[in-house]
Amino acid sequence: MSRPVLLAVAHGSRDPRAQRTVLSLAARAGRLAPGVEVRTAFVQNAAPSLTEALTAAGGREVAVVPLLLSAGYHLSQDIGAAAGRAGVPVAAPLGPGPDLVPALAGRLRAAGAPPGTPVVLAAAGSTDPRAAGDARHQAALLASHLQAPVLAAFASAGRPTVGEAVAGLAASTGGPVAVASYLLAPGVFAGRLRASGAAWVSAPLGDHPAVAGLILERYRAVTERRLLTRR
Repeated sequence: MSRPVLLAVAHGSRDPRAQRTVLSLAARAGRLAPGVEVRTAFVQNAAPSLTEALTAAGGREVAVVPLLLSAGYHLSQDIGAAAGRAGVPVAAPLGPGPDLVPALAGRLRAAGAPPGTPVVLAAAGSTDPRAAGDARHQAALLASHLQAPVLAAFASAGRPTVGEAVAGLAASTGGPVAVASYLLAPGVFAGRLRASGAAWVSAPLGDHPAVAGLILERYRAVTERRLLTRR
């Protein structure tokens, strides 16, 4: 019996670099799982939409893996509603969790941030309190790994803003601060982080191998759960 299609669903952006990043990440995940077909879809600002991708799958089984770093409206409504109408299972979002820590730490090292540097974990932000809570959880996990202060902040729709967090952390620690981009891909939010006043700003998680591996873990978990419910 063929395996379900892995449909990786990202937020989407008008920035073409974001779409290229998502396609590169999906391709890397596909290389890690021979025999699993990996397709992509977007919530907004890029094609295909989730509904279009589900229609294109025809009668094939599909498992949706949200390329989101927290819970929130896009997961519960945009993705959950469309998948529910199609009777398609949805995996947990990629974050928060310990599996993202190596990717975040690796991006910080690549940006040149010295060990022990205080860090602002910069999330996109959301009016949904679940998303803010998830960002703070991820910040705590990263702080434990780095053995350094890590404060969650938001590029939009949340406080503290990234600039506020950088200024506050620099004042309280008396030294330079790094920003860890808790974003999947380049775009408007990633661009804002450069103006935060941080000494180092890491690149978005992008197609980091740890993120690609996590996509496969989420896919396996949701497909195994689906099989169990049929027995």
